Amino acid sequence: MTGEDSFGSVLPEQQFFDHLSAGRFMLQRSRSTGQSVFYPRAVAPRTGESDLEWVPATGRGSVYATTVMRVKPPAAPYNVCLVELDEGCRMMSRVEGVPPEQVHVGMRVVASIVHPDGERPYVVFRPAVEAAS
Repeated sequence: MTGEDSFGSVLPEQQFFDHLSAGRFMLQRSRSTGQSVFYPRAVAPRTGESDLEWVPATGRGSVYATTVMRVKPPAAPYNVCLVELDEGCRMMSRVEGVPPEQVHVGMRVVASIVHPDGERPYVVFRPAVEAAS
């Protein structure tokens, strides 16, 4: 797949990965509704608006759902979670930096871009260090 549509335009998914490669976590947002969108697409869900623009994500959110994936040893268990970003959309990822059993619904997290050798970059989350009130 070239990352282009039949008209030679770069597809939204490829634009997302291009931003990650450049070290930027970006989301799409509808100019008319202000609603953020994830997964990248050509038109906004529900409204069908084609006025999506790329904007920087705060990278902050809360775990909406999580599960521990227990795999055959010697591989270590890991979590898979759904994170509700502060922008209002949700994305599937994982939380790193804590044992998978400690990831819980409502946990505040912050995004980090991982650049594995020879692979596409992707977003993972780490527990957020919140200021004490």
